[in-house]
Amino acid sequence: MRSSTITGTGTGTGTNRPSVTVIGLGPMGQAMVGAFLDGGYEVTVWNRTASRADALAARGATVAADVREALAANELVVLSLTDYDAVYATLGTAEDALSGRVLVNLSSDTPEKARAAARWAAERGAVQLTGGVTVPPSGIGQAESSTFYSGPLDAFEKHRPALEVITGRADHRGEDPGLAALMYQIGMTMFWTSMLSYWQAIALADANGLKAADILPHAVETAHSLPGFLSFYAERIDGARHTGDVDRLAMGTASVEHVLHTHADAGVDTTLPAAVVELFRRGMDDGYAADSFSSLVELMKKAPASV
Repeated sequence: MRSSTITGTGTGTGTNRPSVTVIGLGPMGQAMVGAFLDGGYEVTVWNRTASRADALAARGATVAADVREALAANELVVLSLTDYDAVYATLGTAEDALSGRVLVNLSSDTPEKARAAARWAAERGAVQLTGGVTVPPSGIGQAESSTFYSGPLDAFEKHRPALEVITGRADHRGEDPGLAALMYQIGMTMFWTSMLSYWQAIALADANGLKAADILPHAVETAHSLPGFLSFYAERIDGARHTGDVDRLAMGTASVEHVLHTHADAGVDTTLPAAVVELFRRGMDDGYAADSFSSLVELMKKAPASV
């Protein structure tokens, strides 16, 4: 691993090659550094566990001795940290080096924390572009992969070429720094819940002597049917049309109760299906029995009353 003391304006390395700093070398950060190196960038890196930079240094990355040196190396600084608390803990050691930097904050957290971090950066002379990467590390550097961004449009456009190295599609959603984080969390809402439903199905299958491979074709076919439902209900929900002409909540409630009973009979965990049944029953109690089960959206728009 090599380290060098970097001097200059902090806008680049003084070569004709584009340059970037990456702070945080977990699997995602390492993939990003690899993509930048493959793209001909001069890359400066820093990570709290220095050994994570060894392989990248062997490929040509410059390893900064500390956070201040990493910030000083380049105007564009990509942050790939666990969350915004980690961002503050890392950058807080070198706040005086933040002025003039564009921080591409790809750390996962809430929209409100993204907005607060943007204000924090601005108070120290830096600009934050919030980012939400929609792919795992294996998708970094791929033309078909995408990342949501939000924050100042001029900073986004200036650094678009570098952002398109991370993922081929860089989708700027607006000036509000919280919007990219919101879009990311919307995706995570669907991803984690969907994958849990798959684990639930596998648990039920296993209790009945079937393997994951046995139900895989059916699971994939079911997943492939979802886009049609998403599109169909989106227009109705936006128009506040929950008429029970194609489905009714009462019928859906009977179905999800059958799902719950099937799991209980099999002796597997019922936490997830029980939560689904509870939501359907709340809809029934609120008078939506004859409406579409899309009416549950109206319940989910507000927190339930405290018991």
